Amino acid sequence: MPRSAPNTPFALGLALPQYGRLAEPAAVAGFAAAAEELGYASLWVGDRVLAPREASDIYPGGGTPEQPYPPDFVHFADPLVTLACAAAVTSSARLGASTLVAPVYPPVLLARALTSLDVASAGRLEVGLGIGWLRDEYAATGAPWAGRGAQLEEVLDVLDAFWTGDPLAHKSERWHIPPSDVGLRPAQKPRPPVLLGGYTPAALARAGRRADGWMGVALPRKYLRALWSMATKAAEEAGRDPGALRRIATIADTVAYLDEAREEGVTEAFVDLHYVAQDVAHALDLAAELRAAVKA
Repeated sequence: MPRSAPNTPFALGLALPQYGRLAEPAAVAGFAAAAEELGYASLWVGDRVLAPREASDIYPGGGTPEQPYPPDFVHFADPLVTLACAAAVTSSARLGASTLVAPVYPPVLLARALTSLDVASAGRLEVGLGIGWLRDEYAATGAPWAGRGAQLEEVLDVLDAFWTGDPLAHKSERWHIPPSDVGLRPAQKPRPPVLLGGYTPAALARAGRRADGWMGVALPRKYLRALWSMATKAAEEAGRDPGALRRIATIADTVAYLDEAREEGVTEAFVDLHYVAQDVAHALDLAAELRAAVKA
């Protein structure tokens, strides 16, 4: 069964300053502490490995042949280090990734890092995973581009084995983990929530079959409904409770969309201010204004 959502009835989160003009690793701790004080229920990071000068693919979120990805992607801090900085200075906010490009990480190392974060944060980690969109990142990390959906499935298998296996063991064509004892276990039992991104039928089906929820973005209602129906159908077919699946929406700083998201049944969202804030201080000012507007 999917795990129940830890945040009720509507949880509003905030992206940590991680890339572009807001990429100031030394400012993450202060920003995270201030965001929690403002009442944000969760803090989030994204994932980008590199920004090639001649990109193999165009960013699906609005890239063009002339500008294949946002210039902000050139300056991108490590997501797990950023979350660790936030974990050290917060006590209640959930800490999530939206989303890690799972296949480019050796799964046993990813499992160790995520488990360490969950323990260090006293059980506040949200594990958001996806397959990304840029084949250059796969080439740079030695991961095969073909079959990346199957690779994500394998990462999920290794995470489950690391979190609950006794002993940990995994063998496939790419990865071989001999039977091993694992003393490091997550603070959340039996494991942290796993959230999957993606917008293809295969991605939504995978979320319904294997995850605790789906990471989405602000899309027109008809598209959200169609995508969500794929996930709930897959959950039903897998014998899972579709009502326990979570929907987390990534949004711009608009109160109007929050109202629309609520009407669609979305109970969790986080705001990404990287494209509208001039610097970290400005981002905090905007976050305070938005929080006040939502309360009002």
